[in-house]
Order: sequence, then C-alpha cells, then structure tokens
Amino acid sequence: MENVSSKKLFNTRELVITAFMAVILAVCSWIEIPTAVPFTLQTFAVYLSLLLLGGRNGLLSITVFELLGLVGIPVFAGFTGGVGVFLGTTGGYLVGFFFIALIYWLAEKIPVQNKLAESIIKIAALLVGTAVCYAFGTFWFMKVYTAKTAAVDFATAISWCVTPFVLFDMLKLAAAFLISGRIKKYAKL
Repeated sequence: MENVSSKKLFNTRELVITAFMAVILAVCSWIEIPTAVPFTLQTFAVYLSLLLLGGRNGLLSITVFELLGLVGIPVFAGFTGGVGVFLGTTGGYLVGFFFIALIYWLAEKIPVQNKLAESIIKIAALLVGTAVCYAFGTFWFMKVYTAKTAAVDFATAISWCVTPFVLFDMLKLAAAFLISGRIKKYAKL
C-alpha cells in the first residue's frame, strides 16, 4: 500500500491563534461608545487580526467571530448577537469586514522587494478594504433604514455612518499596524 501524505489545510497552532483573534474581535466589539452606528474597537481587531495572521487566517478569524454572532452568541457591539443584527442597519458593516479581509488577502499576493513596500501595500489594502466596507455598509444602512423608518439620502447616510468614524478608524489602523509590528517582534506568528 502506498503512503499518501496530504498537506494539512491548517495546523493546530494556526487554529488556536485564529480562535484567539476571534475572541479578541468579540472583546473589542464590546468596547463601545453608543451612537447610531456605535464606536467600537471592532475595526481595530479586524486590522490587527489581518496584520498578525495574514489574509487567509485573518479572514478565518473574522468568519468565526461573525458565525458566533450569527448563531446568537452576543459577540457584537452592545453584547448582541443573532440574525437580527446582520439584518439590521449595521449589518452591512459586519459583512464589510469580509471585504477588508479579502482585499488584504489579495494584496498579499503582490510581489514586494522590501519591508517598506510590503508595509505600504498592507496599509493601502486595509484603506481600500475599509473604503469598500464603508460603501457596502452605507448602502445597506440606507436600504434597511428606509424600509424600517424613513427614506434617507446618500449624503445624510454618509454623514451619519462614515464621516464620524473615518478619523477614528485611521487611528485604529495606525495603532494596529504599530502593535502588530511589536507583537511580531516578540512572538513567532
């Protein structure tokens, strides 16, 4: 009989770290300043997860986090969970986290010559992903808000759902970039 070796899709260490980052996502989502679209540290944790784990495992940690919330475990902002959160006004931003991860994962495929170029590509990918997340989440917000409350135009939705968060998300991105660099310096990720 022939010995067939198969390459593992994930090793135990990757799965443990990925699960840990899903927990970090949940904890960061609970830290919030309540507004129409709450200020949380979710995007910080999304950025940190991707920067530490890479696109594939970062996407997996985001998926685990969102599946936990989808089945009703209160991992989202305000200790909420369930399908209703995804179908609510902020659900588009949760879906948008997948876009951030997918864009980041694609950007990892770009060949780079040095660490500076790699850093620029990573930051650019996170910025583009965040812009896509904002766009998707804002259109989702408009559709759900209009169906449940009243019509809202694009400019108003942007002023409610994007403008107040841009500066904070850029600060979270910068913090995640700096912290991930420090963590990678001391941990073997």
